[in-house]
Amino acid sequence: MPGVVAFISAKDVPGQNRRLWFNNPEELFAQEEVICVGQIIGAIVAETREQAKQAAEQVAITYQDIQPVFFTIEEAIEHQSFFDPKRKLERGNVEEGFEKADHILEGELYMGGQEHFYMETQGLIAIPKGEASEMELFVASQHAAYTQEVVGITLGIDSNKITCHVKRLGGGFGGKVMKIASLSAIAATAAYKTGRAVRCVLERGDDMLITSGRSPFLGKYKVGYMNDGTILAADITYYSNGGCTLDESSFIMEKALLHMDNGYKIPNLRGRGLVCKTYLPSYTAFRGFGGPQGLTIIESVLHEVAVKCGLSAHQVRDINLYKDEKCYTHHKQLFSPNDMVRCWNECLEKSDYTRRCLSIEQFNANNHWKKRGISIVPLKFGIGFSKGFYNQGAALVNIYKDGSVLISHGGTEMGQGINTKAIQIASRILKVPMSSIHIKETCTGNVPNAAPSAASFGTDAVGMAVKNGCEKLMRRLEPLIKKHPQYTWQQLVVEAYCQKISLSATGFFLGPHTSVDWEKSEGNAYYYFTFGACCSEVEIDCLTGDHKNIRTDIVMDVGRSINPALDVGQVEGGFVQGIGLYTIEELNFSPEGVLLTRGPSQYKIPALCDVPPQLNVHLLSNADNPHAIYSSKGIGEPPVFFGCTLFFAIKEAIAAARRERGLSDTFPFSSPATAEKIRMACEDCFTRMNQLDKKVKIKPWAINV
Repeated sequence: MPGVVAFISAKDVPGQNRRLWFNNPEELFAQEEVICVGQIIGAIVAETREQAKQAAEQVAITYQDIQPVFFTIEEAIEHQSFFDPKRKLERGNVEEGFEKADHILEGELYMGGQEHFYMETQGLIAIPKGEASEMELFVASQHAAYTQEVVGITLGIDSNKITCHVKRLGGGFGGKVMKIASLSAIAATAAYKTGRAVRCVLERGDDMLITSGRSPFLGKYKVGYMNDGTILAADITYYSNGGCTLDESSFIMEKALLHMDNGYKIPNLRGRGLVCKTYLPSYTAFRGFGGPQGLTIIESVLHEVAVKCGLSAHQVRDINLYKDEKCYTHHKQLFSPNDMVRCWNECLEKSDYTRRCLSIEQFNANNHWKKRGISIVPLKFGIGFSKGFYNQGAALVNIYKDGSVLISHGGTEMGQGINTKAIQIASRILKVPMSSIHIKETCTGNVPNAAPSAASFGTDAVGMAVKNGCEKLMRRLEPLIKKHPQYTWQQLVVEAYCQKISLSATGFFLGPHTSVDWEKSEGNAYYYFTFGACCSEVEIDCLTGDHKNIRTDIVMDVGRSINPALDVGQVEGGFVQGIGLYTIEELNFSPEGVLLTRGPSQYKIPALCDVPPQLNVHLLSNADNPHAIYSSKGIGEPPVFFGCTLFFAIKEAIAAARRERGLSDTFPFSSPATAEKIRMACEDCFTRMNQLDKKVKIKPWAINV
């Protein structure tokens, strides 16, 4: 065909046709078996995108059905289809706790997945250099070092011949760690075969189909509690849909288990985690990384206990909070909950929670078809990697004779402001204006073996590395500063150059060694915890299922913020992403496992109208954190969880409507709380007219996976 250069498949891979992650392989090109809709079989290389798409339609592939094929968590449980390892954490004696409890409650909560929907889809350019098999990639990656490694293994060449450049990302959210490495290897294979530069940028629909997103979760729980709402014991089994390969799903499940207590002291607590193996594209990292799922399921437990006890949910939460001066998590990590309790109390006060509860009661009494609800939750979120070797950072700091400073570091700028904070830190130590400091790009040739920009740990790692590098330079310049106190910065630099003093330094941060012994259910899994609290009020329309987010108040412990404007932006942005996760964004699959929601026309993300008109973010004052750079705290992931306040507020509003109709306060309700689910939960004469005959089997148009 005109313009078509080559067809690339597994047989064209000069090295290994796989991407390896912690000994879990994933094929780059499918060979013998296709295990999901969206798996890559081959690639067309052409002069233009249109020519490539036309050629792709002409590729003939012969399939043979495999059996059994299943896509949902429930089907995987039925077939006992799980990945290893299966994880468990346990504190106390759960059975004894159940025996002492006044009541036992069993239930479950399903949480749907979420698409990353970054503004910039996955993309890269691979350029063969024509000498010694060198390859240069300009790639949208959160983990350039891993991309470099995968490309090297695929091409069968050493990493020192592959250079990855990352200027910035148009959004990442965890979605550009693993999948972009596979695409990079495929594009590099095409460049290697053709000897020409190859550009690969996914269209939105293909990006959503191939790369997948946040894992759907199902939590099944049994809880023992007292009449006053005190929880004595809880046994929770978490199931996640991992898709067809493991990817990062085992680590996502581990994080869910490590966050299953949130801010609550439950003396007897057991959590089991199983990652389901299904025939869907493998799910991957997403902002929060299992934390929101683990936290939300325990919040659902407390919410249901409150309903059974006839108490408000915030009372039950308050009764069960960690409040001692020193506390141990369920994985036996020591921490102080003081700042979490401060956030909780401050949020109650700043949100005017008590008065608004009374106002909502009055509103609900006066309105039959519209109801309001309010919810407040605390937060304890672990920062850093539980795999301790990732807790490291590196940087290269160069000073030029004109006094300007160039910094290279291992982090990736994707809108979170890591470069801005790095420049602030360097400016503070070198005592030069920020305008004199520049960060060009992230490059594996400048800073090798860098950890991924993830786990809300980027500024902690990079900031400390930049600080270390700048301090080395200042120690070299210190004798000159003392000898020539009248010199300007540029004069000092020129004098240092003339005296043959190196004006280049590497900085390194040796982070904490975190780990978990899963056999003993113990370990210091995180460097420290970020705390917060959030209160949200909503109004639902019982006739349409529509809802309005009226007001949200957030109190966040960010330590002593390096840049409050950036941190507030992260809190607001994370919360808005949480709005989507818990109320709007719903991924629909056909019964055959085909993703139906492949673009903004089918998949809705939050818009301006979904943001509460009153969104108040307060940073906790006088909060110290001795573990991180300048007593700051990581803030990228924790706020996503606050979207659950809308979910539980909606549930409160539905309960008010149901009580008015003489129905039970307890009802099945899964996340996201879409208009359809809200409408059907507000049962009335209209919904009863729409009930299906259970004897008639109807094939659904879409399934929850």
